[in-house]
Amino acid sequence: MRTIAGFYDPDSNVANAIDVALFVLLIGGFLGVVNATGAVDTGISSAMRALRGREKWMIPILMVLFAAGGTTYGMAEETLAFYPILIPLVIAAGYDSVTGVAIILIGAGIGVLGSTINPFATIIASNAAAIPFTGGLFLRLLILIGGFVLSAAFVMRYAARVKADPARSVVSSMKESNERFFLSKDTATGSDAHLTSRQKLVLIVFAATFAVMIWGVSTQGWWMARMGALFLGASLVVGIIAWMGEKRFTAAFVDGARDLLGVALVIGLARGIVVIMEQGRISDTILYWSEQAVSGLSEVAFINAMFGIETAMSFLVPSSSGLAVLSMPILAPLADFAGVGRDLVVTAYQSANGLVNLINPTFAVVIGGLAIGRVPYERWLLFIWPLLLILAVFIVASLSFAAVL
Repeated sequence: MRTIAGFYDPDSNVANAIDVALFVLLIGGFLGVVNATGAVDTGISSAMRALRGREKWMIPILMVLFAAGGTTYGMAEETLAFYPILIPLVIAAGYDSVTGVAIILIGAGIGVLGSTINPFATIIASNAAAIPFTGGLFLRLLILIGGFVLSAAFVMRYAARVKADPARSVVSSMKESNERFFLSKDTATGSDAHLTSRQKLVLIVFAATFAVMIWGVSTQGWWMARMGALFLGASLVVGIIAWMGEKRFTAAFVDGARDLLGVALVIGLARGIVVIMEQGRISDTILYWSEQAVSGLSEVAFINAMFGIETAMSFLVPSSSGLAVLSMPILAPLADFAGVGRDLVVTAYQSANGLVNLINPTFAVVIGGLAIGRVPYERWLLFIWPLLLILAVFIVASLSFAAVL
């Protein structure tokens, strides 16, 4: 009974996580409808085709596209469809499969790490922390841009070394087998498609929807119900633009919502755990002892402790939404004791989760992407560990600087 209270209080009928769960389903339906139009896939494929012959600039431009998906709607599982398309092009251009995997996995991962309006990280975490998600937006934007520049430069440097000397590839022993595997396939799959006028309009509506969401939350006091209505309305607009018809639209919307049904249930059940902890005075006990533990810490030490805690927890709970609902109700209030804004705790959480999910072996996107790219996990760790260290130092420095302002 108490776990159901994670969705709504059955005694008073006051909403707990039911509004967040419904919002997740509605945005899932929206993404399902947009994906059904093929606009996103075709847009990225068009960019790949346009960059042929200018392979050097393929890396940062495609990483920008994937990062945009990560920072706006937490693009993750959706990236798996692009590995078979991109990797053959990258290998044909003289690079290796690690470069192709890095463009997609690190590109989208940096977007999630620097989430600005990602509903499954920033918005859910801010809601759990009882603050508007626009709080701390400037810092998250700086982390996004800085992290992207560092990551793109890292991947471009590695790719240039591999092209100049293939023996410097971390998968050099697999060079011939990877070339046979990928280049024997039809690398033009999906590459001849061009964006239609309808698909261009769909992409405009897609971007405008998130822009309107920011405007509504920051100036009109919108929250879950109105944001959910926005995405539902945008789904209808996209369906009309694409001329999908009732059956196709309904199927696409339901499929998209079904993909995120597990996320919605996890949010409610995780909030149920919080309800049980609150009613059993467990949360009060944890807060009391945690307050004692951080009472002597400076603002800088506190926020870095939060980053460390979230980093450790991310290995156990790779889901950004699940981790947000589990950790924010406990950790965010501690910021009040330490004299730090709760928005900084939210930023520490999403940065830690995004960083860990670049290598997390319990995260299906990492294992799936490496499997498709034929990159052994230990080879991926050898490739990415310097970047992880660089990003960790950058994030810690950003959080520390923001804490003392």
